[in-house]
Amino acid sequence: MDLKNKHFVIIATTLLLLGCKESVPKLRNIEGQRIQINYSSSPKDSIENVIAPYRNRINQVLDSVLAYAPTAISKTDGTLNSPAGNLMADIVMQEVNPVFTARTGQQIDFVLLNFGSIRSVISQGNITERTAYEVMPFENSVVIAELDGKAIRAMVTFLIKSSVAHPISGIQIIVDKNKSLQAVNIQGKPFDENKTYYVATSDYLITGGDKMDFLKDYISLTDSDYLIRNTLIDYFKKIDTLTAATDDRFMQIK
Repeated sequence: MDLKNKHFVIIATTLLLLGCKESVPKLRNIEGQRIQINYSSSPKDSIENVIAPYRNRINQVLDSVLAYAPTAISKTDGTLNSPAGNLMADIVMQEVNPVFTARTGQQIDFVLLNFGSIRSVISQGNITERTAYEVMPFENSVVIAELDGKAIRAMVTFLIKSSVAHPISGIQIIVDKNKSLQAVNIQGKPFDENKTYYVATSDYLITGGDKMDFLKDYISLTDSDYLIRNTLIDYFKKIDTLTAATDDRFMQIK
């Protein structure tokens, strides 16, 4: 290609690029408005036809019966511990401990959850996956924190002073009539302040949620990759009849 033709190619290419650049409109502003959607809004058939099969399948899964509760299970039926709290903490212990052991070779010593995470009563009757979503609607997962004796002491003090029954499992706290601490037992053995313990809790609490700042002082942390809600579902699938009650895991002696 001679010099004259090269110049022609360069000029033509430049004009083409300039033309393309000028043909693209510039975004000057964005306008929008809020459109309220509620149950009084009429669904469009075209959208409904697409959504319906998925909704029906989800409802089918959520409403499949997994177990049965002969009585209602509530977090408010109890002072220092409750049927719902005990059940949830025990489920986390049972379902997550094998996962933790397989990964680390260690055992979970006890479980600590929070009263506020239980969002619904487990009603008398059939237990379904929807039940688990109602009880635990949050996407919180179970983490296992290694805590020293000082952090455990702070935790026990927090639980004694608390006005609600936070779910625990694997640990026993005994106080006298004045709520002065008398004993702490972990896995049936007296608490040893010189040991470290593995505590299963939620990823929300480990950051100091619900004012549980003592959990932030962990030595090591293991994420189980197991949603608390999924532990409930897996447990429900294994049993026939769901039972729960208050017991002596947190007790006050007269």
